[in-house]
Amino acid sequence: MTRYGMAIDLNRCFGCQTCAVACKIANNMPEDVVYNRVLTLDVETTDTAAGQFPNCTMEFLPMQCQHCEMPACMAHCSTGATQQREDGIVWVDNELCIGCGSCVEACPYEGVRTTIVEEPKYYLENMVGEADAPTHKASTTEKCNFCYNLIDRGEVPACMQLCPGRARYWGDLDDPESEISKAIEGRDYELLQEDAGTKPKVYYLK
Repeated sequence: MTRYGMAIDLNRCFGCQTCAVACKIANNMPEDVVYNRVLTLDVETTDTAAGQFPNCTMEFLPMQCQHCEMPACMAHCSTGATQQREDGIVWVDNELCIGCGSCVEACPYEGVRTTIVEEPKYYLENMVGEADAPTHKASTTEKCNFCYNLIDRGEVPACMQLCPGRARYWGDLDDPESEISKAIEGRDYELLQEDAGTKPKVYYLK
């Protein structure tokens, strides 16, 4: 059985935000909805160096849903809207979601979910991105779904397609010949907040 995951090489990510923009466009997201962010570590303002001149540093952390094997969001969803496919992808059925926020509170990864309170507003009058991009509704909560519409037709998530640093790797964690398995093999990596017991499947390569 396939068990999808992603690896992100922190040595190759230089914070360009291309992944965030590609995700936003491909999924035709409303103005205030973001699935994928690139955080600048140790500072309050994005793209601001930490430290004092001349000893300044900039480190980046791409952040999205971690598609946990034991997702706390799903365990606390009151309507069954948060679901997990057989391949491990965690997604939200917005026909069942009521935007109660239980999943947001249960998730140990701050900011990876967005609740749409009012009718979505868009930057453009026309739909952009993939023709089968997810729909967006008021009173629902959204998050990254690993672009399963692309995955199901043999492509990779939108965040990977334009990454100029080639910092992302994708594939079946149980297949030793997959791109992600080869990327992880022999490398030091971090899984965020492992102590939460959710078993995240986004690996951060050091």
